[in-house]
Amino acid sequence: MPMQITTGATMQCSFGAAPAPINILPTNRVMAAGMPAATIMDFVPVTNIPPFGTCSSLANPTVAAATATALGALTPMPCIPATSAPWTPGVATTLIGDQPALDSACMLTCVWGGLIQFTAPAQVTVAT
Repeated sequence: MPMQITTGATMQCSFGAAPAPINILPTNRVMAAGMPAATIMDFVPVTNIPPFGTCSSLANPTVAAATATALGALTPMPCIPATSAPWTPGVATTLIGDQPALDSACMLTCVWGGLIQFTAPAQVTVAT
């Protein structure tokens, strides 16, 4: 079952070398499990979406240039996420600040061709 995304949920890009936690600013003033709750509009590079280590997408100009310099040997370069559209599909039945909520089933596309998905939500359910 998908879970609401909050600050600290772990994401991975299909072209990134390392996972990274999402950062949600408390602008909507809605908390879930004591942390700011995310919406589909939390897709801003570096502010919300941190780098994923190194990028290996040849669509990324820095990777393409480094690979060409290395005579065709794939040469990953530092990842600077390039996201330009909101997360999809969002939770249309749950609005936070007039925007659909973001859950663990949502995905985000990087303009360099990577698909960003959640690998672990920040909240967990503990049986007592």
